[in-house]
Amino acid sequence: QVQLVESGGDLVQPGGSLRLSCEASGFSLVKHVIGWFRQAPGKEREAVVCLSRSETPIYGRDSVKGRFTISRDNAKNTVYLQMSSLLPEDTAVYFCARWKSAVWWNQCPLNDEEYDSWGQGTQVTVSS
Repeated sequence: QVQLVESGGDLVQPGGSLRLSCEASGFSLVKHVIGWFRQAPGKEREAVVCLSRSETPIYGRDSVKGRFTISRDNAKNTVYLQMSSLLPEDTAVYFCARWKSAVWWNQCPLNDEEYDSWGQGTQVTVSS
């Protein structure tokens, strides 16, 4: 059974850091692509970043470049999202999802319709 479980969300002050984890089960991350998405209250879900099969990050938003880093630990079958210099506008529920195709080597999609399995989400709140 394919399952994704996010963790690591918390309340943090502006300028702080968090590391989110997305633990996968039922499939191997070596053969699949994971993307991180977020949804703020009253807004549509948006792509944050995905990690291609070649481990190239593809960012969905310029505002997170240089602050967010995606990585993968194949031994733990887990993808991480390291977030630093957090801003109040980063407040959202963060989701990880699996790309249903994984046919590209150096690219991954930022359209959430391309992802077929989703975690339950983890809340990140950036506030003083």
